[in-house]
Amino acid sequence: MPRLRRITLAGLSLVTAAAGLAALPASAGAAPADHRTAAAQAPALTAAAPDIDVTRVQAHLTELNAIAGRNGGNRRSTTQGYRDSVAYVKGKLQAAGYTVTEQPCTSGCTSGAGPNLIAEWPQGDASKVYMFGSHLDSVSAGPGINDNGSGSATLLEVALKLAETSPSMAARVRFGWWTDEEQGLNGSDFYVRSLTSAQRSAIKAYYNFDMVASPNGGYFINHVTSSAAAPMKAYWDSLNLQPEENTEGAGRSDDYSFENYGIPTSGYAMGASARKTSAQAAKWGGTAGAAYDGCYHSSCDTTANINATGLNRSADGVAYTLWKQAVSDTTPANDFSVSASPAAGSADPGTSLTTTVATTTTSGSAQTVNLTATGAPAGVTVAFSPASVTSGSSSTATISVGSSVPPGTYPLTITGTGSTTHTAPYTLTVKGAGGCTASQVISNGGFESGTSPWTGDTGAIGSFSGQSAHSGSRYAWLAGYGHAATDTVSQTVTVPSGCTKATLKYWLHIDTDESGTTVYDTFQVKVDGTAKQTYSNAGAATGYTERTLDLTPYLGRQITLTFTATEDSSLQTSFVVDDATLTTG
Repeated sequence: MPRLRRITLAGLSLVTAAAGLAALPASAGAAPADHRTAAAQAPALTAAAPDIDVTRVQAHLTELNAIAGRNGGNRRSTTQGYRDSVAYVKGKLQAAGYTVTEQPCTSGCTSGAGPNLIAEWPQGDASKVYMFGSHLDSVSAGPGINDNGSGSATLLEVALKLAETSPSMAARVRFGWWTDEEQGLNGSDFYVRSLTSAQRSAIKAYYNFDMVASPNGGYFINHVTSSAAAPMKAYWDSLNLQPEENTEGAGRSDDYSFENYGIPTSGYAMGASARKTSAQAAKWGGTAGAAYDGCYHSSCDTTANINATGLNRSADGVAYTLWKQAVSDTTPANDFSVSASPAAGSADPGTSLTTTVATTTTSGSAQTVNLTATGAPAGVTVAFSPASVTSGSSSTATISVGSSVPPGTYPLTITGTGSTTHTAPYTLTVKGAGGCTASQVISNGGFESGTSPWTGDTGAIGSFSGQSAHSGSRYAWLAGYGHAATDTVSQTVTVPSGCTKATLKYWLHIDTDESGTTVYDTFQVKVDGTAKQTYSNAGAATGYTERTLDLTPYLGRQITLTFTATEDSSLQTSFVVDDATLTTG
């Protein structure tokens, strides 16, 4: 949550606070002995909504904390720590079957800020959208695990639970993880500004979650008496928490971007730098006169700064709200289930395999179910015989693997569409045919064919005055500004299995205005966010040098390969990359 600032809305001057949102009592640290405690206290309300396992939310927080630790101690929107956070969340959502989009913030954000991440569950009425959001960035002073890893991790686990249970949907659910919130709500503002009026009208409510695990926190709800807040309040009321209005957070987090366009908003919060009153301490526990979060915007905002009880109650309340607003509250008169047996299989390139797709009538009368498959890589086709069945019947799915499909593991989704939609997972493993087939898996490694499929700071790719290519005419020129900045380009590839060796090769040119051997500016090669090679201004030389990195441990895996350069506050160092290849043999 950003610092206090003065803003104007509809002619009214509003002083907005810049700390987190609201807080909760109970002890920070370990999860409650039984993470189902909150749900058990409100059986009437939570019968339809699933329990969210708080230990899984905490596992996401542990990873976000580790990402900050690998990247200078923070996840600020302009840093690699933020980009690695985006990659972590994106990977989880894609594997679960979400439609995931990185939205670059092209206006209004801090220079160099990473993208917003938008994920939509592809079921339900697209004209009726309920949106759940949190900011994914931290301040530069610390890793931001309560502010706002807590909101981000909560939404991630709720999203994964939605995919896991795959209920019948009455409305569409969309999640947003925002960039550059700490610098002024910039990422969410850009997102809402980018929507058409029809797209904004489709959003029936936006729910924001910013600091939902404060150690000395309370239980606060944005616009607590509004209709949008009703399910959130109902859940916390069922636990006798007596939530209050989130006055500290008013206008200070990403819900305000949606409010500015007339979209109804609410959300949970547990407090930032404001102090708990004696009445609140009597009601919720904790320490009167102390801040809700004593580590707000500080280096101590780590996993040790998390109130597991409050985190659990928040996560379960988010799930309850999502199910109440967007999941069908009645069993369809006619419904069915779908499954695949076996649910996984292996094939060599140039061969095929089959699985039986079974449907069962679970309520009412049998109905026609149309079968489709998504997630297949290029060269893989899935054909159903028959393509439509009457529920209670089965179909044979034939999965054909082209001769050029690289070895690897590919998650497919089989979808049955009738009066409702249901899915079943299938995991395809493509083996190496007859041993190792040498291959090169990086696309556009010489940067000659535009920027795709590279992502990140793709404006660094091109032909510019002041540098030259190793071959051809284009390259990626990272850093070289002469002021504090970070540039990153990434590509996700599958490293085939079946071979004994995988090698990354690329040509790197370093020139600098720094002097001596002291390291000021750095270039790193990362795999899935972990640095594997580091070079610096101290290695500057005339011309290009070929660099090699052994990626054999990643055979058979999908990885995100990242080139990133970080420059300090003065004297430029340029890191120029060209002709990258990743070969197996």
